[in-house]
Amino acid sequence: MPTAPTSTALAPLGWIEPHAGLLRQPASGQVLYKVMSVENCVRSIEGGYLHFNRVDSYKDFPDADCHDGEQLPGDRAGNAAAGFAKAPGFSAAHYYDRSRSRTYAFCAALEDTDHVWTYGGGTARGNVGLVFDFDKLRATLNRKLLSGGAALEFNGVRCCQIFDLNYGIVDYVDWASHRANESRLPNPIMYTYLKDRGPFAEERELRISLSALGIGKFVLDDRTEIAFPQHLHLDFDFRAAFADNTIREIIAGPRCDEDFLRTELRRLGADLVPRDPP
Repeated sequence: MPTAPTSTALAPLGWIEPHAGLLRQPASGQVLYKVMSVENCVRSIEGGYLHFNRVDSYKDFPDADCHDGEQLPGDRAGNAAAGFAKAPGFSAAHYYDRSRSRTYAFCAALEDTDHVWTYGGGTARGNVGLVFDFDKLRATLNRKLLSGGAALEFNGVRCCQIFDLNYGIVDYVDWASHRANESRLPNPIMYTYLKDRGPFAEERELRISLSALGIGKFVLDDRTEIAFPQHLHLDFDFRAAFADNTIREIIAGPRCDEDFLRTELRRLGADLVPRDPP
């Protein structure tokens, strides 16, 4: 890829909801359904984290979207034609591609449907759903990042908090024909919240995204360049979330090994009893 505009300045610190005005927000009182394998659920609670995938590397289920977070095919030519004054060989298309490779998402459904229970069900112990109070989850994560309590670690070195935190409802469009750059070049975050209507509209997804600037390089004090991993773990206290109803309930999936799940929840101090799906 051509060289992007560079600077020796300190890396820009991440912001909390800087693009809220560009993204569709849920109504107050919205709940989220996060369905995953029982094994991943237990690992997340025990490890105290929310799992974020880099949007250009979704491979956690067979029909994952290989175009997730990608600029629209109808936009690419126009984006490629738009260059930077100080780096004419680095186009807006390069900028969007690099932004995508530095963007992570935690995804949940707005509705409890049969479709959401197709996730995480291919493991030996089945799947489970966590029901989040979105308003409380949002407040918890905003406090976490504002306090400086969350940051990327690279090679054991804790870095500055470089990620913008955003929330939004995904818009499902005709991938082949939709355009986002007809009147102006869009903010890169817009591509994170667009998906192909045909195969993915049933998801009814809300995303929490962490995204770093798509220009320049991020380096440590010793000039080692940071490589953005395929996954990020954001610190999250599940026990506190159970106690204050940020997580309202746990739903056992159709093939869930409920005995195992109940045993593990008791061991981990989760004061919730899983219920069967409706």
